[in-house]
Amino acid sequence: MVRDKDIAIKTAELLLQIKAIKLQPQTPFTWASGWSSPIYCDNRVTLSYPVIRNFLREHLAARIEELYGKPDVIAGVATGAIGIGMLVADYMNLPFIYVRPEAKKHGRKNQIEGHLEKGQKVVVVEDLISTGKSSLNAVDALKEAGADVKGMLALFSYGFDFAVENFKEYNIELTTLSDYNHLIEQATQAGHFKDEEIELLKSWRKDPSNWNA
Repeated sequence: MVRDKDIAIKTAELLLQIKAIKLQPQTPFTWASGWSSPIYCDNRVTLSYPVIRNFLREHLAARIEELYGKPDVIAGVATGAIGIGMLVADYMNLPFIYVRPEAKKHGRKNQIEGHLEKGQKVVVVEDLISTGKSSLNAVDALKEAGADVKGMLALFSYGFDFAVENFKEYNIELTTLSDYNHLIEQATQAGHFKDEEIELLKSWRKDPSNWNA
């Protein structure tokens, strides 16, 4: 859920500007899942741009405080959200941990890296929400470790209906700085694409698994 339209549009503009998000309606990408997609998103690119990463960390931090006050710990989801999660934790002067997709096979066999005590209030930071499965897998790990997970903040979401349902099922509140709808709105306002290309972008969002440019 996006809570500030102006921030959503500005975030979309910045992500497009540095090519953290690429839109190619006429020459789509192929995702690992096999889906044909007009969008590719790698928000780790933001870490290379100090002004932009500071904008993102400050607005994530502001939204966290607005929604949850000051939690005990910020958790990033490995690997994409480790960087931005750490920036948010540093800005808020809070401890930081991160959650692996699964426990290591060696050493201490940790899935959660960093110090976490049972009962601590945790807000999870993500870079991108697609299906939500990897994000919610991190929530599972945190809850199993005794954390009180208050909610999740992400830079961007594709806004798939099934992802929304996944978060509802887990009873986890998801808030994003921007999403696909605001991205298309910003791209339309900026005149980046022809009308027929905008329609292609909108049609993908309706049925991504069967979309074909």
